[in-house]
Amino acid sequence: MPDTGTEQRWPGWAQTAAQAGAHSSLSVGLPVHEHVTGALNIYATTPDAFDDDAIAIAQTFAGFAAVGLANAHLYETQATLAGHMQKAMENRAVIEQAKGIIMGERRCTPEQAFAILSKMSQDSNRKVRDVASAMVENTRRPQP
Repeated sequence: MPDTGTEQRWPGWAQTAAQAGAHSSLSVGLPVHEHVTGALNIYATTPDAFDDDAIAIAQTFAGFAAVGLANAHLYETQATLAGHMQKAMENRAVIEQAKGIIMGERRCTPEQAFAILSKMSQDSNRKVRDVASAMVENTRRPQP
């Protein structure tokens, strides 16, 4: 946007920008894939501040910024996945413990024990991991 004072495409924004002292702006999209989007926005206090060289430099910088943004997104995605995997492993352990308790009490197979655990979950309208956790906790408590 060469001059916010004469810009007609976004008159409300251009007027606000000009009043704030931004008399020209340059926006370059960040070439990031997947669901991450962004732009590099540069503002100047004078109209017509960005020539072809400035645009080329901004486009180059946007490419580098996109790499950082993509890496941050990848890191966040992997950290979230690792957290989910950790939670799944914890849930699996308690479910396996509950299956063992049921197998010991009822002398059944692992498949039958899981079916019993699932039925208990459905009957109580609770998640399998919550039923399993309660069962393990009750087994750990000393009986009076």
